[in-house]
Amino acid sequence: MSNSLFRRLVSRRWGDDSDADGVRTDGGTVTDSPATATQSSRSWRDSEFVRSLPFWLPPALLMGLFVYGAIGWNAIISLTEWEGFGSPDYGNLDFSMYSRMLGDPSFVAAARNTVVLLVVFTVASLLLGLLVAILVDRGIRFENTLRTIYLLPMSLSFVVTAIFWAWMYNPEIGLVNVFLRGIGLDFLTTAWISNPQTKLGAVIFALMWQFSGYCMVVYLAGLRAIPTDQFEAARIDGASTIRMYWRVIIPQLRASTMSAAVVLMVFALKAFDFLYVMFGDTPGPSTDILATMMFRQAFSSSNWAYGAAIATVLFLLALVVIGPYLYVQYKRGDL
Repeated sequence: MSNSLFRRLVSRRWGDDSDADGVRTDGGTVTDSPATATQSSRSWRDSEFVRSLPFWLPPALLMGLFVYGAIGWNAIISLTEWEGFGSPDYGNLDFSMYSRMLGDPSFVAAARNTVVLLVVFTVASLLLGLLVAILVDRGIRFENTLRTIYLLPMSLSFVVTAIFWAWMYNPEIGLVNVFLRGIGLDFLTTAWISNPQTKLGAVIFALMWQFSGYCMVVYLAGLRAIPTDQFEAARIDGASTIRMYWRVIIPQLRASTMSAAVVLMVFALKAFDFLYVMFGDTPGPSTDILATMMFRQAFSSSNWAYGAAIATVLFLLALVVIGPYLYVQYKRGDL
């Protein structure tokens, strides 16, 4: 009688059912029986991960292909010299477009305007939104009506806003110049969107009008979340209203400021629609930004590789804006 058969008989005789779930090999280990393997496979198929695949896998594949795949392909195109005709030559990749970019005065002007628009628009909108939020929070009359009216421009698209403000800035019949003439300030009237000295400022003011209401809502939510006993304690200590807000209230609005600032900077980088409707693809050196320059180089001048390089720089600038915010949120455990 062989040793394996002897061990099987002994295990059955003394009730050792370890062989029921598996078959011992000559080395003394136990292998899973077909029933156990089938049960393990069934439990894997019934896991939440597998059952959720039909819901998140198709959108993930589509986004990976049409968003991240397109970003990667754009970065590769920027390393070629493709002009839109034929197929790109992927055999000779270099950074010549980026070298050309650094020596291009048009790119330097567009980058400068982009940064100015980004910073001034964001800071001014935050300050205006904070001021209005404080006024609304102090219980003024018609609070709900004012809040609705002030937030309404946020619901408009860049196209509608650009058409509206193009009429507002009209030098003859525009409401801005009509108002200045009506109050005796004729010397301030000008062609706001034709004068190189005022074009960028006019764009920033129009964007502030559209997005400061969003800042007001964000700050108002932050103010309403602060316990009222902190206001009362500051008043008991004899702090003036300005000192109370500056020392006690505003420092607690850092989270609101950060979230609103990120949204505003992203919209500033996406201001192409506004500028294109108002000025076309040639807004001029005083108002040209990276987005309009990218469009002009790629679609008007057929410099696709150069346009792709500008788009890559714009994408990296967006990462610089969003990256720190995501890192802070991750460190706080909010992601």
